[in-house]
Amino acid sequence: MIDIHCHILPGIDDGAKTMEDSINMAKAAVADGITTIIATPHHQNGRYINEKSSIIERIQELNGQLTQHNIPLTILPGQEPRIYGELVEDYQKGDILTLNNGGKYVMMELPSSQVPKYAEQLLFDVQLQGLNPIIVHPERNAQIMEQPDILYNFVKKGALTQVTASSLTGLFGKKIQKFSGQLIESNLTHFIASDAHNINGRTFKLSEAYDLIENQYGVDMVYFFTENAEYLVKGQMVDRMEPEKVKRKKFLGIF
Repeated sequence: MIDIHCHILPGIDDGAKTMEDSINMAKAAVADGITTIIATPHHQNGRYINEKSSIIERIQELNGQLTQHNIPLTILPGQEPRIYGELVEDYQKGDILTLNNGGKYVMMELPSSQVPKYAEQLLFDVQLQGLNPIIVHPERNAQIMEQPDILYNFVKKGALTQVTASSLTGLFGKKIQKFSGQLIESNLTHFIASDAHNINGRTFKLSEAYDLIENQYGVDMVYFFTENAEYLVKGQMVDRMEPEKVKRKKFLGIF
């Protein structure tokens, strides 16, 4: 399996604190069936700044350590930028790192509570750069949960999304777990990833999530997500299905 979202680089954000932590995360990833990880440290989220050049250096260091420890895991470069007004300008300056440094896919993190008014324009501007924006963990955004048509409109206009494995397995509560399933049912997400930060509370859960997806939606949906991760790493176009609006079920005649 390929994990496209993980905070495994040591000491640069709220993920692994030390190289020992990174090694332990790598061992846990291998035990979960993961062979390749795109390391995606936070960038411009109000706490951390991790620009392209520094991330690539740390990737090389970690891969060297994994080789020394005989851990069969490959780390690829990535970044998780919080959306901000100068993102396109910083991409042009070389500070924004696309996934696997391939120049095709870039993560975009929304604030947890709301969707900034400029988000739609920024997603459009990113696509004008020839990039495919991937909105990460939209299932945990409070405004999208209340107004899922916002995400539908983003996807309809070309954005991709990634749901977190632990959201599907229930780590963040039943409401987020249910909404994650609704995003899958509505063809509003294109990747499943761990967003792992450690080996305790925020670990990988990728194989467990895929087992749940297979049981609820069938093996073809598992192939859809796993193949998309492979296409992304290779810089190829990912598969998309026609998005649908999330259906709100009536309860006692009331929405």
